[in-house]
Amino acid sequence: MTSATDQHWMQHALTLAQKAEQQGEIPVGAVIIYEQHCIAEGWNQPISQHDPTAHAEIVALRAAASQLQNYRLLNTVLYVTLEPCIMCAGAIIQARVKRVVFGAYDPKAGATGSRFDILRDTRHTHQVTCQGGVLATACGEMLKQFFTGHRKKIH
Repeated sequence: MTSATDQHWMQHALTLAQKAEQQGEIPVGAVIIYEQHCIAEGWNQPISQHDPTAHAEIVALRAAASQLQNYRLLNTVLYVTLEPCIMCAGAIIQARVKRVVFGAYDPKAGATGSRFDILRDTRHTHQVTCQGGVLATACGEMLKQFFTGHRKKIH
């Protein structure tokens, strides 16, 4: 069941995904919440930053660590519009994020149950609570429209 709080923060992440799209990036946005306050934001920037690790989640994790002055992001919640990939899932575990809430599922590269299930793997020393599908239609539609438009530009 999705709470009003989860919907609120996912809507905020969607506005950040729009920033990514305006910059020619794949539209994915992320926010990190600590004690019910947004402490960090991120959106996809690998193209503009010339950095393959500049996914929305990584950008937000770096900003949150800087904000808290700690590489451990204990008791934080990460909201992201697309299911995290393997790279981002690894960073989320290393940061000790408590909970991840995502919008659209990613059947090709998702690491939170779609393709892999990295975050809930009990072999890690830290387990992350995960919930997917929050505002999934809106998140998925944004990505679908982006890729449809992108393909038209290529052909």
